[in-house]
Amino acid sequence: MNAALGQTGVLLAFVGSLASIMVLGYGLIKHKQAIIRHGRAYSFVLLAGALLATFAMERALITHDFSLAYVASNNSRETPLLYTITGMWSALQGSILLWGLVLAVYIAALVVRTRRRPGDELPGWAILITNLVALFFFALMLGPANPFVHVKGAIPADGSGPNPLLQDFPLVAIHPPLLYLGFVGFTIPFAFALASLITNRLEDDWVTETRRWSLIAWGFLTLGIFLGAWWSYQVLGWGGYWGWDPVENAALLPWLAGTAYLHSSIAQQRRGIMRIWNISLIVSAFSLTILGTFFTRSGILQSVHSFSDSSLGPYLLVFFFIVVLSSLALIAWRGDGLRSSRAIIPGMSRETAFFVNNLLFAAFTFVVLLGTTFPLLIEALDGAQVTVGAPFFDSFIGPLGIAILFFMAIAPLLPWQRSNRELVQKRLMWPIIAAALAVVIEILAQVHSPGQIFAYPMAAFAGVAALRQAVVHTIYSRRRKDNLLRLLFSRTNGGMLVHVAVVLVAVALVTSTSYGHRGSLVLRPGQKAVFDGHTFVYHGVQTVVTPARTSLEALISVDGSANFAPKISQFGNNVQVVGTPAVKAGILDDVYLTLNLPPKTGSGPATFGVVIQPLVSWLWIGGALMGIGTAIAVFGTKDVSPLESVEEESEQKQEVPVG
Repeated sequence: MNAALGQTGVLLAFVGSLASIMVLGYGLIKHKQAIIRHGRAYSFVLLAGALLATFAMERALITHDFSLAYVASNNSRETPLLYTITGMWSALQGSILLWGLVLAVYIAALVVRTRRRPGDELPGWAILITNLVALFFFALMLGPANPFVHVKGAIPADGSGPNPLLQDFPLVAIHPPLLYLGFVGFTIPFAFALASLITNRLEDDWVTETRRWSLIAWGFLTLGIFLGAWWSYQVLGWGGYWGWDPVENAALLPWLAGTAYLHSSIAQQRRGIMRIWNISLIVSAFSLTILGTFFTRSGILQSVHSFSDSSLGPYLLVFFFIVVLSSLALIAWRGDGLRSSRAIIPGMSRETAFFVNNLLFAAFTFVVLLGTTFPLLIEALDGAQVTVGAPFFDSFIGPLGIAILFFMAIAPLLPWQRSNRELVQKRLMWPIIAAALAVVIEILAQVHSPGQIFAYPMAAFAGVAALRQAVVHTIYSRRRKDNLLRLLFSRTNGGMLVHVAVVLVAVALVTSTSYGHRGSLVLRPGQKAVFDGHTFVYHGVQTVVTPARTSLEALISVDGSANFAPKISQFGNNVQVVGTPAVKAGILDDVYLTLNLPPKTGSGPATFGVVIQPLVSWLWIGGALMGIGTAIAVFGTKDVSPLESVEEESEQKQEVPVG
């Protein structure tokens, strides 16, 4: 029954998207509003099919329907309910189903959002394009990625269960869905970008239409990346949170393109410039989500985060090239119309800062993409196996990150067009003072690393610049007797909160990687040791047995606290042994413990890995603040930018048109 329900749902979704494409296409070509209206409605058939297929898969998992090959491979009777439910996205076919479900929800939301413009061709073409994307993914589920295939031979009495790493931490219930909400969310602004090219509405309509969609997708992807880093930190036992792994990079690439777009789209809304940049950036963001899916779902790259090996690679790669080539063709077709009548004026202006910011993000993206794909290129050319590790990325990303921090800070402080030197000096005063104080502190602390010497003053500069903007905006708006609570939760302040959070993350990254210490301790029960100022007492081991797993836990106290329990576990019938660290998190530093070698006897010595990392907790705090700031920027109160308020009125009077 589950297989029949699931197959029906997938087929219904496929037919719904196909019908929407055909009816919408006919209505848009013939400019018939009634037919366009009907074509939009088929998107709800797509949603109904996706929901039915998802219900069937979850029902099969919860009822342990091992007649389905997917359930037999990713579920067992001992698997806890949480990990039974999350089993839907624990392997290839289920993750494609999750992608289809999220996309169907986004398309339905788009239809509802534009319901008062049923005959408008811009959202009409956007809905058609999103349905084309949905058609591709549901076609995969009807073919090579079918999640409802029956097992071959006799139905097993029990399944093998999820991958042990996917049932060792409850974040598996949140992290993948957030990533998919981010990945798939970029389909909407991509569709509007292509729709603007098709309809020749190249002014600011599509940017205004999609900025909120882009912010939502970017916010989800941001949270997904941070939660993925936290998951890696809490589960994998290596003491780190980011290793430039190909799957990590696959999430970072569209995030970088999306970040650049969110900044430069402001320039198009305000000044009508950077049109080609914005079209290209949003196309890049969506294309990189498809490329990232190719990396993670084709088995072509080896990764600790990748749990699938399939034949989907060629399909995804062909789809990627179709997206890129069709987008380039549309951009070339409308090239003349994309040129702005206004130019970016060289000098200290906000549009110049945005332009440089775009160049920096493009360079950042290129470095990550090159480092990720270089092993594939070398293997394709001569069959050699090479790896690109953290040293390659760090050598480029450090300088680029510091430069991005600078332009992130200075861009909101600069006026549009040519700047007034006195005005700029006034706005830069406090950020420069903060940077100077950071330099003094570095001198007193005898900081010698070139990266730290530049990073900390730049972080102080950027943080104070963002705080100044929020304060200035609130004060000047308050003078116009706006409600204080509304001002605090304004969209401008949301953006500044994101900037402050980025500074916190940058400081935490530099500090944790520069001042961390690693070591090992060999302790017998009752023995004490001191490492990097922390006291450890080992109390022995205990075996904990649950229906899902058997764990050997080592009990160890840190600085007199309650016992922490790094452990090694075996899940069900899976022979793979998984180590789970214990983390004593603090505001100033984290103590990270792993059981590297268990004792041979109860009174024998155990070997522990110890990592002391300062300010790691501020990574997660910064990530949470970025999520909150994004939510305020999306749903907060409308406002006037502080740089277009009373402080800038005198300059605006002198502004002259360009072109």
